[in-house]
Amino acid sequence: MATRYDVFISFRGEDTRNNFTSHLHSALCRNDINTFIDYRIPKGGAVWDELVDAIRNSKLLIVIFSENYASSKWCLRELVEIMECKKKNENNVIVIPVFYKIDPKNVRYQTGSYSTAFDKHENRSSDRNHVPQWRTALTEAADFSGFHCDQHR
Repeated sequence: MATRYDVFISFRGEDTRNNFTSHLHSALCRNDINTFIDYRIPKGGAVWDELVDAIRNSKLLIVIFSENYASSKWCLRELVEIMECKKKNENNVIVIPVFYKIDPKNVRYQTGSYSTAFDKHENRSSDRNHVPQWRTALTEAADFSGFHCDQHR
């Protein structure tokens, strides 16, 4: 299967959309790197289907972990799909974590704000069954070599 995107970016909008992620996306585009970001979803499109298609059809999957990433079911669902693609590795996909103003240990072991987010997920009946899968995906992703960005630039 031919890839459609060079890069897919997974991120928590409220944490990074108007700062780190927008700068990263702009830099990639300036260098003619075909990048999928959520606002590329066509109006009226099925959001989840479009996201899965973009993840499965990208060469490089960048996951920007931030303080509130784990509080989003959408982010966690994306991460599970990303990790599934990495396990299958049909397109020699590469996953690169970026730890934006968060200690990688918080992601790996779900401590700090990630612990708080998972307490809420475990108390919601609609999320409870997904929690083990989400925890595993976070742990596995945090074990990849990536970047730790604790500064704005």
